Amino acid sequence: MFKIAMICAVLGLALANPPVPHSVGRSEDVHAEVQSRSDDIRADGFDSSLQTSNGIQQSASGDVHGNIHGSFGWISPEGEHVDIKYVADENGYQPQGAWIPTPPPIPEAIARAVAWLESHPPAPEPSYHH
Repeated sequence: MFKIAMICAVLGLALANPPVPHSVGRSEDVHAEVQSRSDDIRADGFDSSLQTSNGIQQSASGDVHGNIHGSFGWISPEGEHVDIKYVADENGYQPQGAWIPTPPPIPEAIARAVAWLESHPPAPEPSYHH
């Protein structure tokens, strides 16, 4: 079953890449070619990698339990390398990288209010027996 799911996933990724109109992205993206591609699907997991002529790269490996470790990257329109590493396991999808947005810091007044609430739990409600 795992093999079938992985084969479907790889084929789905390959077929889901729609053509990009000329007005979207850099002009060389339209003519990008696959420089290397490797897919190894086994009973105990998989390994895959892809590299294109316009700087897009992807690699991933997974195990029989559905845990996946991987990375992907590309060159932004500004010419900067964007690299993302990730783990997908029982804890969900966990990307890491300098390009991942982070939430703003919690304002000091809110942090103090949360700390006060944690240190002063509400009194238990009385139970009424009818």
